[in-house]
Amino acid sequence: MGSSTPQPRKSDTRERIQHTALGLFVSRGYEKTSLREIAEELGVTKAALYYHFKTKEDILGALSEQLGRPVDELVSWGEAQPPTLETKRELLSRYSEALRDAAPIYRIMQENQATLRNLSIGRAQRERVNAVSRLLHAGDGALDTQVRYASALLTVHYGALTLETVQGDAESKRRALLAVALEILETADRDASAVPAAG
Repeated sequence: MGSSTPQPRKSDTRERIQHTALGLFVSRGYEKTSLREIAEELGVTKAALYYHFKTKEDILGALSEQLGRPVDELVSWGEAQPPTLETKRELLSRYSEALRDAAPIYRIMQENQATLRNLSIGRAQRERVNAVSRLLHAGDGALDTQVRYASALLTVHYGALTLETVQGDAESKRRALLAVALEILETADRDASAVPAAG
């Protein structure tokens, strides 16, 4: 005799906890959000929450891993590609899309750098960004070309944070940032192809 009301699966509960915690971390701040507040928001006891996650860091780590997976997949893809302009264009485009969903995690990391810098979460996020950067910088290029590659990546990565006060929806801003980043990339490629003048 089974119950007609399905019981929530453990993974569903973890998802609900992560979703609720992410909302609170973004709205109240990571430091100012307690496990008790997350439990209250979910309508569960702190003990029930503790069954799934022992600390806020554990919740943020699970979120970081989940939301960072597309970047990890992008890095794996990029490592198998030649360091061409087309690869770099695709890398920036895919990275921009991956950041769309992961933006809250990067925002939390940015706003809580001092707290999270030395935790495994901070190291994992930095390594993801560094891996994308290494792929974008792969191949030959003069210093000014490498600076343009870095500028293109920074435009995609940090641009959304700097456009918070600019009117427009998040997707329009993401597309505009990507368009500018791709223009910078094209300029870098033209510079790399140019023959230096004799001096």
